[in-house]
Amino acid sequence: MNAVRVERDALGQWEVPADAYWGIHTARARRNFEISGTPISRHPALVAALAEVKLAAATVNAAHGLIDPLIGRAIVAACRRIVAGELHDHFVVDVIQGGAGTSSNMNANEVIANAALEALGIARGRYDVVHPIDHVNRSQSTNDVYPTAIRLATVRALRRLAPELTALAASFEDRGDAFAGIRKIGRTQLQDAVPMSLGDEFTAFAAAISEDLRRLEETVPLLLECSLGGTAIGTGVTADAAYRGDIVAALAAASDLPVTPAAHLFEASWDTSAFLQTSSLLRRIAVKLSKISSDLRLLSSGPQTGLGEIRLPAQQAGSSIMPGKVNPVIPEAMNQVAFAVMGADVTIGIAAESGQLQLNAFEPVIAHSLLQAIEWLTNGVRMLRERCVDGIRAREETLERNISVAVGAVTALVPAIGYEAAARAAHQCLATGESLVDAVVAHAGIDRDEAAQLLAAAR
Repeated sequence: MNAVRVERDALGQWEVPADAYWGIHTARARRNFEISGTPISRHPALVAALAEVKLAAATVNAAHGLIDPLIGRAIVAACRRIVAGELHDHFVVDVIQGGAGTSSNMNANEVIANAALEALGIARGRYDVVHPIDHVNRSQSTNDVYPTAIRLATVRALRRLAPELTALAASFEDRGDAFAGIRKIGRTQLQDAVPMSLGDEFTAFAAAISEDLRRLEETVPLLLECSLGGTAIGTGVTADAAYRGDIVAALAAASDLPVTPAAHLFEASWDTSAFLQTSSLLRRIAVKLSKISSDLRLLSSGPQTGLGEIRLPAQQAGSSIMPGKVNPVIPEAMNQVAFAVMGADVTIGIAAESGQLQLNAFEPVIAHSLLQAIEWLTNGVRMLRERCVDGIRAREETLERNISVAVGAVTALVPAIGYEAAARAAHQCLATGESLVDAVVAHAGIDRDEAAQLLAAAR
Protein backbone atom coordinates (compact mmCIF):
# COMPACT_ATOMS: atom_id res chain seq x y z
CA MET A 1 0.00 0.00 0.00
CA ASN A 2 1.10 3.55 -0.72
CA ALA A 3 2.14 5.58 2.30
CA VAL A 4 -0.17 8.41 3.33
CA ARG A 5 -0.26 11.25 5.78
CA VAL A 6 -3.43 12.46 7.48
CA GLU A 7 -4.27 16.14 7.18
CA ARG A 8 -7.10 18.01 8.85
CA ASP A 9 -9.17 21.10 8.12
CA ALA A 10 -12.39 22.60 9.47
CA LEU A 11 -14.43 20.01 7.56
CA GLY A 12 -12.63 16.94 8.83
CA GLN A 13 -9.59 14.91 7.83
CA TRP A 14 -8.18 13.36 4.66
CA GLU A 15 -5.52 10.85 3.74
CA VAL A 16 -3.01 12.49 1.41
CA PRO A 17 -0.21 10.60 -0.38
CA ALA A 18 2.88 10.97 1.75
CA ASP A 19 5.00 12.09 -1.21
CA ALA A 20 2.50 14.74 -2.38
CA TYR A 21 3.40 18.38 -1.96
CA TRP A 22 -0.29 19.28 -2.09
CA GLY A 23 -2.57 18.77 0.89
CA ILE A 24 -6.15 18.43 2.09
CA HIS A 25 -7.60 21.50 0.37
CA THR A 26 -6.22 20.35 -2.95
CA ALA A 27 -7.47 16.82 -2.30
CA ARG A 28 -11.01 18.06 -1.75
CA ALA A 29 -10.85 20.14 -4.95
CA ARG A 30 -9.60 17.13 -6.94
CA ARG A 31 -12.65 15.18 -5.80
CA ASN A 32 -15.11 18.00 -6.33
CA PHE A 33 -14.00 19.18 -9.76
CA GLU A 34 -13.54 16.13 -11.96
CA ILE A 35 -14.50 18.12 -15.04
CA SER A 36 -12.01 18.69 -17.83
CA GLY A 37 -9.26 16.29 -16.81
CA THR A 38 -6.87 19.19 -17.39
CA PRO A 39 -4.87 20.27 -14.31
CA ILE A 40 -3.70 23.83 -13.84
CA SER A 41 -0.16 22.60 -14.51
CA ARG A 42 -1.28 22.60 -18.15
CA HIS A 43 -0.60 26.34 -17.94
CA PRO A 44 2.96 26.56 -16.57
CA ALA A 45 2.97 30.34 -16.90
CA LEU A 46 0.04 30.52 -14.48
CA VAL A 47 1.75 28.19 -12.01
CA ALA A 48 4.94 30.24 -12.17
CA ALA A 49 2.97 33.47 -11.76
CA LEU A 50 1.25 32.14 -8.64
CA ALA A 51 4.68 31.37 -7.23
CA GLU A 52 5.95 34.86 -8.09
CA VAL A 53 3.03 36.42 -6.21
CA LYS A 54 3.74 34.22 -3.19
CA LEU A 55 7.46 35.01 -3.39
CA ALA A 56 6.77 38.74 -3.38
CA ALA A 57 4.32 38.40 -0.49
CA ALA A 58 6.75 36.34 1.60
CA THR A 59 9.52 38.84 0.96
CA VAL A 60 7.39 41.78 2.15
CA ASN A 61 5.86 39.87 5.07
CA ALA A 62 9.29 38.84 6.33
CA ALA A 63 10.73 42.33 5.86
CA HIS A 64 8.01 43.80 8.06
CA GLY A 65 8.11 41.07 10.71
CA LEU A 66 4.74 39.66 9.73
CA ILE A 67 6.25 36.18 9.40
CA ASP A 68 9.49 34.76 10.79
CA PRO A 69 12.37 35.65 8.43
CA LEU A 70 13.54 32.02 8.47
CA ILE A 71 10.12 30.87 7.27
CA GLY A 72 10.07 33.71 4.77
CA ARG A 73 13.37 32.57 3.27
CA ALA A 74 12.12 28.98 3.05
CA ILE A 75 8.97 30.12 1.26
CA VAL A 76 11.02 32.22 -1.15
CA ALA A 77 13.27 29.23 -1.88
CA ALA A 78 10.22 27.06 -2.57
CA CYS A 79 8.73 29.67 -4.88
CA ARG A 80 11.96 29.96 -6.82
CA ARG A 81 11.89 26.23 -7.47
CA ILE A 82 8.42 26.55 -8.94
CA VAL A 83 9.33 29.59 -11.04
CA ALA A 84 12.25 27.55 -12.38
CA GLY A 85 9.82 24.84 -13.51
CA GLU A 86 10.02 22.38 -10.61
CA LEU A 87 7.05 20.83 -8.79
CA HIS A 88 4.56 21.78 -11.50
CA ASP A 89 3.21 18.23 -11.56
CA HIS A 90 1.89 18.84 -8.04
CA PHE A 91 -0.45 21.55 -9.28
CA VAL A 92 -3.25 19.08 -9.84
CA VAL A 93 -6.60 20.83 -9.43
CA ASP A 94 -8.78 21.04 -12.52
CA VAL A 95 -8.65 24.22 -14.59
CA ILE A 96 -12.45 24.44 -14.22
CA GLN A 97 -13.41 24.89 -10.59
CA GLY A 98 -15.86 26.68 -8.36
CA GLY A 99 -14.68 29.18 -5.79
CA ALA A 100 -13.24 31.95 -7.96
CA GLY A 101 -9.82 30.29 -8.08
CA THR A 102 -9.59 29.40 -4.38
CA SER A 103 -8.64 25.81 -5.23
CA SER A 104 -5.78 26.99 -7.44
CA ASN A 105 -4.59 29.37 -4.74
CA MET A 106 -4.76 26.69 -2.05
CA ASN A 107 -2.96 24.20 -4.31
CA ALA A 108 -0.17 26.78 -4.60
CA ASN A 109 -0.20 27.51 -0.85
CA GLU A 110 0.10 23.81 0.03
CA VAL A 111 2.80 22.97 -2.50
CA ILE A 112 4.84 25.99 -1.41
CA ALA A 113 4.35 25.24 2.30
CA ASN A 114 5.54 21.66 1.91
CA ALA A 115 8.45 22.65 -0.30
CA ALA A 116 9.40 25.24 2.33
CA LEU A 117 9.22 22.54 5.01
CA GLU A 118 11.51 20.42 2.85
CA ALA A 119 13.95 23.34 2.62
CA LEU A 120 13.97 23.46 6.42
CA GLY A 121 14.54 19.70 6.69
CA ILE A 122 11.09 19.08 8.13
CA ALA A 123 8.53 16.49 7.04
CA ARG A 124 5.70 17.45 4.71
CA GLY A 125 2.42 18.19 6.42
CA ARG A 126 4.01 19.89 9.48
CA TYR A 127 1.85 22.95 9.10
CA ASP A 128 2.52 23.91 12.70
CA VAL A 129 5.91 25.05 11.35
CA VAL A 130 5.00 26.41 7.92
CA HIS A 131 1.28 26.85 7.39
CA PRO A 132 -0.26 27.18 3.89
CA ILE A 133 -2.57 30.02 4.97
CA ASP A 134 -0.98 31.64 8.03
CA HIS A 135 2.43 31.87 6.36
CA VAL A 136 2.28 31.31 2.58
CA ASN A 137 -1.04 33.15 2.16
CA ARG A 138 -0.30 35.84 4.77
CA SER A 139 -1.67 39.31 3.82
CA GLN A 140 -3.40 37.85 0.76
CA SER A 141 -6.73 36.59 -0.55
CA THR A 142 -7.46 34.40 -3.52
CA ASN A 143 -9.33 37.43 -4.81
CA ASP A 144 -6.19 39.48 -5.30
CA VAL A 145 -3.66 36.65 -5.80
CA TYR A 146 -5.42 34.67 -8.51
CA PRO A 147 -6.38 37.50 -10.92
CA THR A 148 -2.91 38.99 -10.51
CA ALA A 149 -1.35 35.66 -11.47
CA ILE A 150 -3.65 35.40 -14.50
CA ARG A 151 -2.50 38.84 -15.60
CA LEU A 152 1.18 37.96 -15.31
CA ALA A 153 0.65 34.65 -17.13
CA THR A 154 -1.30 36.35 -19.90
CA VAL A 155 1.41 38.96 -20.48
CA ARG A 156 4.04 36.21 -20.62
CA ALA A 157 1.92 34.24 -23.08
CA LEU A 158 1.44 37.30 -25.28
CA ARG A 159 5.20 37.80 -25.30
CA ARG A 160 5.49 34.35 -26.88
CA LEU A 161 2.70 35.03 -29.38
CA ALA A 162 3.98 38.41 -30.56
CA PRO A 163 7.28 37.17 -32.10
CA GLU A 164 5.40 34.45 -33.98
CA LEU A 165 2.99 37.02 -35.42
CA THR A 166 5.93 39.25 -36.33
CA ALA A 167 7.63 36.36 -38.10
CA LEU A 168 4.45 35.42 -39.98
CA ALA A 169 3.98 39.00 -41.14
CA ALA A 170 7.60 39.03 -42.32
CA SER A 171 7.04 35.77 -44.19
CA PHE A 172 4.02 37.19 -46.02
CA GLU A 173 6.03 40.34 -46.78
CA ASP A 174 8.83 38.21 -48.18
CA ARG A 175 6.43 36.29 -50.41
CA GLY A 176 4.88 39.60 -51.45
CA ASP A 177 8.28 40.93 -52.51
CA ALA A 178 8.98 37.75 -54.44
CA PHE A 179 5.61 38.00 -56.23
CA ALA A 180 5.73 41.77 -56.85
CA GLY A 181 6.09 41.51 -60.63
CA ILE A 182 3.49 38.80 -61.12
CA ARG A 183 0.20 40.17 -62.42
CA LYS A 184 -3.17 38.60 -61.74
CA ILE A 185 -6.85 39.44 -61.61
CA GLY A 186 -8.22 40.57 -58.28
CA ARG A 187 -11.66 39.34 -57.29
CA THR A 188 -14.63 40.75 -55.43
CA GLN A 189 -17.54 38.49 -54.42
CA LEU A 190 -15.53 35.71 -56.08
CA GLN A 191 -16.02 37.41 -59.44
CA ASP A 192 -13.26 38.85 -61.62
CA ALA A 193 -12.55 42.47 -60.74
CA VAL A 194 -9.46 44.41 -61.82
CA PRO A 195 -5.76 43.59 -62.29
CA MET A 196 -3.36 43.64 -59.37
CA SER A 197 -0.13 41.88 -58.51
CA LEU A 198 0.16 38.68 -56.53
CA GLY A 199 2.66 40.61 -54.43
CA ASP A 200 -0.04 43.12 -53.44
CA GLU A 201 -2.23 40.26 -52.27
CA PHE A 202 0.47 38.87 -49.99
CA THR A 203 1.74 42.16 -48.59
CA ALA A 204 -1.86 42.93 -47.63
CA PHE A 205 -1.82 39.79 -45.48
CA ALA A 206 1.37 41.06 -43.82
CA ALA A 207 -0.17 44.48 -43.16
CA ALA A 208 -3.28 42.96 -41.57
CA ILE A 209 -1.20 40.93 -39.12
CA SER A 210 1.12 43.83 -38.27
CA GLU A 211 -1.86 46.05 -37.52
CA ASP A 212 -3.20 43.56 -34.99
CA LEU A 213 0.21 43.26 -33.36
CA ARG A 214 0.13 46.96 -32.56
CA ARG A 215 -3.31 46.61 -30.98
CA LEU A 216 -2.13 43.67 -28.88
CA GLU A 217 0.82 45.66 -27.54
CA GLU A 218 -1.55 48.40 -26.41
CA THR A 219 -3.41 46.06 -24.06
CA VAL A 220 -0.34 44.93 -22.08
CA PRO A 221 -0.32 47.96 -19.71
CA LEU A 222 -3.95 47.19 -18.77
CA LEU A 223 -3.00 43.63 -17.91
CA LEU A 224 -0.16 44.85 -15.70
CA GLU A 225 -2.48 46.77 -13.37
CA CYS A 226 -2.31 44.81 -10.11
CA SER A 227 -4.89 44.51 -7.30
CA LEU A 228 -2.51 42.98 -4.74
CA GLY A 229 -3.08 44.48 -1.30
CA GLY A 230 -6.83 44.71 -1.81
CA THR A 231 -7.28 41.16 -0.44
CA ALA A 232 -10.91 39.98 -0.44
CA ILE A 233 -12.90 42.83 -1.97
CA GLY A 234 -10.55 45.80 -2.04
CA THR A 235 -10.61 46.83 1.64
CA GLY A 236 -7.19 45.32 2.36
CA VAL A 237 -8.57 43.40 5.34
CA THR A 238 -5.90 41.14 6.98
CA ALA A 239 -3.12 42.97 5.09
CA ASP A 240 -0.83 45.23 7.13
CA ALA A 241 -0.51 48.80 5.86
CA ALA A 242 3.24 48.37 5.40
CA TYR A 243 2.62 45.27 3.29
CA ARG A 244 0.07 47.11 1.14
CA GLY A 245 2.59 49.85 0.52
CA ASP A 246 5.36 47.55 -0.67
CA ILE A 247 3.73 44.53 -2.31
CA VAL A 248 3.35 45.84 -5.87
CA ALA A 249 6.99 46.93 -6.06
CA ALA A 250 8.03 43.56 -4.65
CA LEU A 251 5.98 41.77 -7.32
CA ALA A 252 7.60 43.89 -10.02
CA ALA A 253 11.00 42.77 -8.73
CA ALA A 254 9.95 39.12 -8.42
CA SER A 255 8.35 38.93 -11.86
CA ASP A 256 10.58 41.36 -13.75
CA LEU A 257 7.42 42.90 -15.17
CA PRO A 258 6.42 46.58 -14.79
CA VAL A 259 3.29 45.93 -12.74
CA THR A 260 1.44 48.96 -11.42
CA PRO A 261 -1.13 49.31 -8.63
CA ALA A 262 -4.78 49.38 -9.65
CA ALA A 263 -6.32 52.83 -9.37
CA HIS A 264 -9.39 51.59 -7.47
CA LEU A 265 -9.05 48.36 -5.53
CA PHE A 266 -12.79 47.84 -5.12
CA GLU A 267 -13.27 48.07 -8.88
CA ALA A 268 -10.23 45.90 -9.51
CA SER A 269 -11.61 43.14 -7.28
CA TRP A 270 -14.42 42.36 -9.76
CA ASP A 271 -13.52 43.96 -13.08
CA THR A 272 -12.27 41.48 -15.69
CA SER A 273 -12.36 43.88 -18.64
CA ALA A 274 -8.61 43.61 -19.28
CA PHE A 275 -9.12 39.90 -19.95
CA LEU A 276 -12.16 40.69 -22.07
CA GLN A 277 -10.24 43.21 -24.17
CA THR A 278 -7.33 40.81 -24.63
CA SER A 279 -9.70 38.06 -25.70
CA SER A 280 -11.43 40.39 -28.16
CA LEU A 281 -8.07 41.17 -29.74
CA LEU A 282 -7.25 37.47 -29.95
CA ARG A 283 -10.58 36.94 -31.70
CA ARG A 284 -9.72 39.77 -34.11
CA ILE A 285 -6.39 38.11 -34.91
CA ALA A 286 -8.10 34.73 -35.27
CA VAL A 287 -10.72 36.09 -37.65
CA LYS A 288 -8.05 37.58 -39.90
CA LEU A 289 -5.87 34.49 -39.81
CA SER A 290 -8.87 32.33 -40.67
CA LYS A 291 -9.78 34.61 -43.57
CA ILE A 292 -6.19 34.52 -44.84
CA SER A 293 -6.05 30.74 -44.48
CA SER A 294 -9.30 30.39 -46.42
CA ASP A 295 -7.86 32.64 -49.14
CA LEU A 296 -4.77 30.45 -49.38
CA ARG A 297 -6.95 27.37 -49.73
CA LEU A 298 -9.03 29.04 -52.43
CA LEU A 299 -6.07 30.44 -54.36
CA SER A 300 -4.45 27.00 -54.37
CA SER A 301 -7.66 25.11 -55.18
CA GLY A 302 -7.70 22.53 -57.90
CA PRO A 303 -4.94 22.50 -58.81
CA GLN A 304 -6.23 21.62 -62.27
CA THR A 305 -9.89 22.60 -62.08
CA GLY A 306 -9.85 25.28 -59.38
CA LEU A 307 -8.18 28.67 -59.22
CA GLY A 308 -4.74 27.09 -58.96
CA GLU A 309 -2.90 30.42 -58.83
CA ILE A 310 -0.48 29.43 -56.07
CA ARG A 311 1.12 26.19 -54.96
CA LEU A 312 1.23 25.36 -51.26
CA PRO A 313 3.96 23.08 -49.92
CA ALA A 314 2.83 19.46 -49.97
CA GLN A 315 2.95 18.19 -46.40
CA GLN A 316 1.15 14.83 -46.46
CA ALA A 317 -1.02 12.58 -48.57
CA GLY A 318 -4.51 13.98 -48.84
CA SER A 319 -6.61 10.89 -49.25
CA SER A 320 -6.81 7.25 -48.27
CA ILE A 321 -8.56 6.49 -51.57
CA MET A 322 -7.56 9.09 -54.20
CA PRO A 323 -3.94 8.69 -55.34
CA GLY A 324 -1.95 11.88 -55.78
CA LYS A 325 -4.38 14.08 -53.87
CA VAL A 326 -2.74 16.65 -51.57
CA ASN A 327 -4.91 18.77 -49.32
CA PRO A 328 -4.22 22.23 -47.82
CA VAL A 329 -3.98 20.73 -44.35
CA ILE A 330 -1.96 23.52 -42.76
CA PRO A 331 -4.42 26.34 -43.55
CA GLU A 332 -7.24 23.98 -42.58
CA ALA A 333 -5.65 23.45 -39.18
CA MET A 334 -5.19 27.21 -38.79
CA ASN A 335 -8.89 27.69 -39.55
CA GLN A 336 -9.76 25.31 -36.72
CA VAL A 337 -7.45 27.06 -34.27
CA ALA A 338 -9.20 30.30 -35.18
CA PHE A 339 -12.63 28.77 -34.63
CA ALA A 340 -11.57 27.65 -31.14
CA VAL A 341 -10.22 31.11 -30.29
CA MET A 342 -13.48 32.72 -31.41
CA GLY A 343 -15.39 30.28 -29.23
CA ALA A 344 -13.13 31.03 -26.27
CA ASP A 345 -13.94 34.71 -26.67
CA VAL A 346 -17.65 33.94 -26.34
CA THR A 347 -16.94 32.00 -23.14
CA ILE A 348 -14.82 34.81 -21.70
CA GLY A 349 -17.44 37.41 -22.56
CA ILE A 350 -20.19 35.49 -20.78
CA ALA A 351 -17.95 34.83 -17.78
CA ALA A 352 -16.94 38.50 -17.53
CA GLU A 353 -20.58 39.61 -17.63
CA SER A 354 -21.66 37.06 -15.04
CA GLY A 355 -19.55 38.34 -12.15
CA GLN A 356 -21.68 39.59 -9.28
CA LEU A 357 -21.18 42.40 -6.79
CA GLN A 358 -17.61 42.53 -5.44
CA LEU A 359 -16.17 39.44 -7.17
CA ASN A 360 -16.17 37.51 -10.41
CA ALA A 361 -16.43 33.82 -9.51
CA PHE A 362 -15.74 32.68 -13.05
CA GLU A 363 -12.11 33.66 -13.46
CA PRO A 364 -10.98 30.01 -13.69
CA VAL A 365 -12.75 29.52 -17.02
CA ILE A 366 -11.52 32.95 -18.14
CA ALA A 367 -7.94 31.98 -17.29
CA HIS A 368 -8.09 28.61 -19.02
CA SER A 369 -9.88 29.92 -22.12
CA LEU A 370 -7.55 32.90 -22.46
CA LEU A 371 -4.27 31.04 -21.92
CA GLN A 372 -5.31 28.14 -24.14
CA ALA A 373 -6.37 30.56 -26.89
CA ILE A 374 -2.98 32.30 -26.80
CA GLU A 375 -1.10 28.99 -26.77
CA TRP A 376 -3.09 27.58 -29.70
CA LEU A 377 -2.65 30.79 -31.67
CA THR A 378 1.09 30.81 -30.97
CA ASN A 379 1.49 27.22 -32.15
CA GLY A 380 -0.86 27.69 -35.09
CA VAL A 381 0.88 30.82 -36.34
CA ARG A 382 4.26 29.09 -36.18
CA MET A 383 2.84 26.11 -38.07
CA LEU A 384 1.27 28.31 -40.74
CA ARG A 385 4.55 30.13 -41.34
CA GLU A 386 6.96 27.21 -41.24
CA ARG A 387 4.87 24.60 -43.05
CA CYS A 388 2.95 26.75 -45.48
CA VAL A 389 3.69 30.41 -46.10
CA ASP A 390 7.48 30.16 -46.34
CA GLY A 391 7.13 27.61 -49.12
CA ILE A 392 4.32 29.13 -51.21
CA ARG A 393 5.10 29.44 -54.91
CA ALA A 394 3.26 31.23 -57.72
CA ARG A 395 1.83 29.29 -60.65
CA GLU A 396 2.82 31.95 -63.14
CA GLU A 397 1.49 30.23 -66.25
CA THR A 398 -1.98 30.01 -64.73
CA LEU A 399 -1.88 33.63 -63.59
CA GLU A 400 -0.71 34.85 -67.01
CA ARG A 401 -3.38 32.86 -68.81
CA ASN A 402 -6.10 34.20 -66.53
CA ILE A 403 -5.12 37.83 -66.90
CA SER A 404 -4.72 37.55 -70.67
CA VAL A 405 -8.39 36.68 -71.13
CA ALA A 406 -9.95 38.60 -68.24
CA VAL A 407 -12.18 41.56 -69.11
CA GLY A 408 -11.61 43.26 -65.77
CA ALA A 409 -8.86 45.39 -67.29
CA VAL A 410 -11.53 47.37 -69.11
CA THR A 411 -12.29 49.18 -65.85
CA ALA A 412 -9.02 51.12 -66.20
CA LEU A 413 -10.22 52.40 -69.58
CA VAL A 414 -13.26 54.18 -68.14
CA PRO A 415 -11.47 57.58 -67.87
CA ALA A 416 -10.47 57.33 -71.56
CA ILE A 417 -13.56 55.84 -73.21
CA GLY A 418 -16.34 56.35 -70.62
CA TYR A 419 -18.27 53.91 -68.46
CA GLU A 420 -21.01 53.10 -70.98
CA ALA A 421 -18.59 52.18 -73.78
CA ALA A 422 -16.47 50.15 -71.39
CA ALA A 423 -19.55 48.29 -70.11
CA ARG A 424 -20.75 47.47 -73.66
CA ALA A 425 -17.28 46.21 -74.57
CA ALA A 426 -17.12 44.00 -71.46
CA HIS A 427 -20.57 42.50 -72.04
CA GLN A 428 -19.80 41.80 -75.69
CA CYS A 429 -16.51 40.16 -74.82
CA LEU A 430 -18.16 37.91 -72.23
CA ALA A 431 -21.07 37.04 -74.52
CA THR A 432 -19.12 36.25 -77.69
CA GLY A 433 -15.69 35.24 -76.45
CA GLU A 434 -13.98 37.72 -78.76
CA SER A 435 -10.89 39.56 -77.60
CA LEU A 436 -11.24 42.59 -75.36
CA VAL A 437 -9.26 44.67 -77.86
CA ASP A 438 -11.82 43.96 -80.59
CA ALA A 439 -14.71 44.71 -78.25
CA VAL A 440 -13.17 48.05 -77.20
CA VAL A 441 -12.55 49.02 -80.85
CA ALA A 442 -16.18 48.20 -81.67
CA HIS A 443 -17.69 50.30 -78.87
CA ALA A 444 -15.19 53.03 -77.98
CA GLY A 445 -14.53 54.66 -81.33
CA ILE A 446 -10.74 54.22 -81.13
CA ASP A 447 -8.38 52.30 -83.38
CA ARG A 448 -6.84 48.93 -82.56
CA ASP A 449 -3.38 50.24 -81.71
CA GLU A 450 -4.74 52.73 -79.20
CA ALA A 451 -7.04 50.11 -77.65
CA ALA A 452 -4.15 47.66 -77.35
CA GLN A 453 -1.92 50.28 -75.72
CA LEU A 454 -4.60 51.25 -73.20
CA LEU A 455 -5.25 47.64 -72.24
CA ALA A 456 -1.57 46.82 -72.00
CA ALA A 457 -1.12 49.72 -69.58
CA ALA A 458 -4.13 48.57 -67.56
CA ARG A 459 -2.74 45.07 -67.17
